[in-house]
Amino acid sequence: MGVAGAVDAAGVAESKRNFVYGLHAINAVLERAPERVLELWMAQPRADARSRNLRERAVQAGVHVQTVDGAALAKLVGDVVHQGAVAAVRPLKPWDESGLLDALSQLREAPLLLVLDGVTDAHNLGACLRTADGAGAHGVIIPRDRAAAVDAVVRKVAAGAAEFVPVATVTNLARTLDLLKERGIWVAGTDGEAPQSLYAADLDRPLALVLGAEGSGMRRLTREKCDFLMSIPMAGRMESLNVSVAAGVVLFEARRQRLGVGRT
Repeated sequence: MGVAGAVDAAGVAESKRNFVYGLHAINAVLERAPERVLELWMAQPRADARSRNLRERAVQAGVHVQTVDGAALAKLVGDVVHQGAVAAVRPLKPWDESGLLDALSQLREAPLLLVLDGVTDAHNLGACLRTADGAGAHGVIIPRDRAAAVDAVVRKVAAGAAEFVPVATVTNLARTLDLLKERGIWVAGTDGEAPQSLYAADLDRPLALVLGAEGSGMRRLTREKCDFLMSIPMAGRMESLNVSVAAGVVLFEARRQRLGVGRT
């Protein structure tokens, strides 16, 4: 049976979004949710330690491993740096507006959400998901239109985080922000012109942090929905940061405040 047939036999959808590639990303899924890995294809020859460890972990988890050539892997995920490993995974149940609100109602701590308004670059979205996972964010919200979707490229950049950080794709971002506010969640936007510094803002509260696309920033209506705006102080000549870097700065400042680090 060919690779395409094997994928169909595993019951995997045809879309590339159901594949995870790269040694680190696949290892992350096997470590944290092995039941989601349906099948693994590995290139021959791969005799390095990282590849051997991945194969062994997959076999121990009961995952069927096939050895194929590089051309077969390219048919699955295209011309990408897959490091000789591609896994078919059972996708996360996608969140919509209703699923997001249901999940928030089950939290036992103050929500921390990342909202990305108009981030169209898949690499930036992947990096934001990785940062959100590291900072302990409970979810990421993106608009359905004019924004990057969680595809195989995003999963690779996220290095496994895309398999664990829930992403809610919403049709009307402004309405979603209103619903969050009705539930007592503060909406804080980042704006380079805002007079209030990030480090002077109170982020130790139920919070949705909103970042806009590089260059254009947040859309007008999104900005108007924010309860307050804050800026990241810049010491050099650059006026702004890459959106994924900015996400890391604001998320980890919120985490620092929640941990009480630096309080007197």
